[in-house]
Amino acid sequence: MTAPLRILVIGAHPDDCELKAGGVATMYREAGHLVKFVSVTNGEAGHQSLTPPELIKVRRAEADAVTSLTGIEYEILGNRDGRLQPTLEARFELIALIRRYQPDLILTHRPNDYHPDHRATSTLVCDAAYMVIVPHIVPDVPALRVNPVIAYLSDHFQRPVPFQPTVVIDVEPVLDRIIDQMVCHRSQFFEWLPYTLCQENALPKGAAAEREYARQFYSGFNGPLADRFRDMIVQNYGHKRGQKIRFIEAFEPCEYGSPLTEEARLRLFPMLL
Repeated sequence: MTAPLRILVIGAHPDDCELKAGGVATMYREAGHLVKFVSVTNGEAGHQSLTPPELIKVRRAEADAVTSLTGIEYEILGNRDGRLQPTLEARFELIALIRRYQPDLILTHRPNDYHPDHRATSTLVCDAAYMVIVPHIVPDVPALRVNPVIAYLSDHFQRPVPFQPTVVIDVEPVLDRIIDQMVCHRSQFFEWLPYTLCQENALPKGAAAEREYARQFYSGFNGPLADRFRDMIVQNYGHKRGQKIRFIEAFEPCEYGSPLTEEARLRLFPMLL
C-alpha cells in the first residue's frame, strides 16, 4: 500500500484555506490522505466589534471546529493579522514548519493579491522554497532532501499576470462539506464579511438561513471560476460533464517548488483519475 499524501495548505488567515481549498482538502481526507491547514496570522483584526484578544480565542475555536468536522490538522501561527511582513524570523518559522510536516504538496496564495497578508504569506512560502533543503538554514530542524511541489490558490486579479492554472478539480460533489467548513467560521461569514459588504442589517437569522447565506456567498465568490476555465474543465472531464460543472478549485504551479510534471500532477491530485 502506498503511503498517504501529505498536503499542506498555507493561508494568511483562518478560513482562507477552507474558502480556496476546502473541496480538495475534503477529497484528500476521504481518500485517506493527510491534510494540514496553516494560518500564518492569528486573525485578530477581522472583526468590527470583538477586541483582538477576544477574536484570537474565537478564531482558534472556529479552527478547532473545522478539525473536529474534517480531521484536518489546523495550526495558527502567532503573527499579527494585518501586520504580516516577510521577515527572516517569519521565513525561518515557516521553513521549520514545512520541514516538520514533510509535505508532498503545498498550496498557498499567489504573490499578487488584494490583501497585504496574502501577499506576504506567498512571499514567505516562496522564500522558504529551496531553503527547506539547505541544512545550514534553521539547522535545529533536519532539512528536507526534496523541495516540495508548490501550487497557488486561485484568485481573480489580472496584474501583473492573471491566474493560470494547470489543475482544475470539480468540487461540486463535496459542496456541502465546503459550506460546513465555512459555517464553522461564524465570526467571519456571518459577522465580519457581511459588515465589510455593508450587508449586516440584511443577514438572515437561523441556522438554515445562515447556511443558505454562506452557500450564496460561496456561489458568488467561487462560481465565476468554472466559466473562466471551462475549456480546461471539458478537457479534463469530457464535454457532457464538463459543461455542467458549476464549482471548481484550481491551482497554478509555483516555479520555486519542484516541477509539477504530468506524472506529479496525477500523483498529487489523484481525484483527477
